[in-house]
Amino acid sequence: MSKNKRWLSVMAAVLVSAAPVAFAAEVPAAFDAKTCKAEYPKASLMNEEQGTVSMSFLVKVDGSVADSKVDKSSGFKNLDKAAIKALSACKFKPGTKDGAPAETWTKVDYAWKLD
Repeated sequence: MSKNKRWLSVMAAVLVSAAPVAFAAEVPAAFDAKTCKAEYPKASLMNEEQGTVSMSFLVKVDGSVADSKVDKSSGFKNLDKAAIKALSACKFKPGTKDGAPAETWTKVDYAWKLD
């Protein structure tokens, strides 16, 4: 094998082995569900409303929420609004892109259950 071909083989091996590092996955933001809870709306308690609301949050690099939306309703507007309001005020652990903190969307399901 000539020097040029060996050099190309080595370079190709280096580029292929470095590819996963160069294109690292995005890691979404997260929050501590134990410390960040929503208060059950009084009207929902009286009406014995229960359900799970699926939401998405755009979390900034500092962990604050820039935007939020309901992806799937619990079936009750009061529960959906209370979950969005409470979790939007929570401090999230920022997500990452290529290993660096970045603004990312994260999905959260919040279950409202009566004991």
